[in-house]
Amino acid sequence: MTEIIDRLDTIAHRYDVLLVDLWGCLHDGIRPFPDAVAALQQFRRTNGRVVLLTNAPRPMAAVQLQLDAMDVPNDCYDVIATSGDAAQEAMLAGLVGRKVFHLGPDFDTGFFTQFAPDIAQRGTVERVPLEQAEGVVCTGLLDDTVETPDMYRDRLLYAKAKGLKLLCANPDIMVDRGDTRIYCAGALAALYTEMGGESLYFGKPHAPIYELARRRLAALDGKIPHDSRILCIGDGIATDIQGGMAEGLDTLFITGGLAAPEIPQPDGRPDAGALDVYLNRHLQSATAAMGFLR
Repeated sequence: MTEIIDRLDTIAHRYDVLLVDLWGCLHDGIRPFPDAVAALQQFRRTNGRVVLLTNAPRPMAAVQLQLDAMDVPNDCYDVIATSGDAAQEAMLAGLVGRKVFHLGPDFDTGFFTQFAPDIAQRGTVERVPLEQAEGVVCTGLLDDTVETPDMYRDRLLYAKAKGLKLLCANPDIMVDRGDTRIYCAGALAALYTEMGGESLYFGKPHAPIYELARRRLAALDGKIPHDSRILCIGDGIATDIQGGMAEGLDTLFITGGLAAPEIPQPDGRPDAGALDVYLNRHLQSATAAMGFLR
């Protein structure tokens, strides 16, 4: 049975570490949520550690700059682990070849040049046109404000015909930017798989990003928390919650994000009946749930 709570501090004493999703939990892509910031600051004041665990297809440093630009206080977290970081390690290991086609916007080109110090650089890759590529690296749609995955069918069909693997740097299907829902790289990867192509994932809910989070936690002070003392927080049922469950970790489902259209939030609390229906439909189970992180 999922425990419905009003505030993080109701259960915070059970945990030493929080793995916290960004988009939909800490910010909406434009501005931070003040209550969420305050909750994380309070958790850290009790000697807890906070890892911002995000499916952003960019390196840790780029995400930190984005957070700074949104005025997210840096005292509400200890370290960041991104899907981009985990995917970079796979790319540099040559998992989709050494000549790759970048499917994504120009502002994601740092994915190929900016690497965190702890990312193992086991080789180099060259960005080439699709016709010359040995693989595809997908960081998102070129213009997510107007485009949909279906607009990419021709390019994806060509890649499939060549037998190219697609490395997905962000498994999210969609996120909410302010009041607008936009597609992410995961939507393109899902379409590629549907068309018969092979997509490879390294962000939530897949294991590599959790391994990276544990590694960066250990690098802070040498402490490796027991899994029972880690709580995963997020609004993505197929990423944050499924990923936490797969790792054997407790989860806190934020229902006021992506699931809000299907789960009413009377008085800021998820409706228990609607929550059960939603979880059962997705074949998932959360340790706890709340409307918004606070």
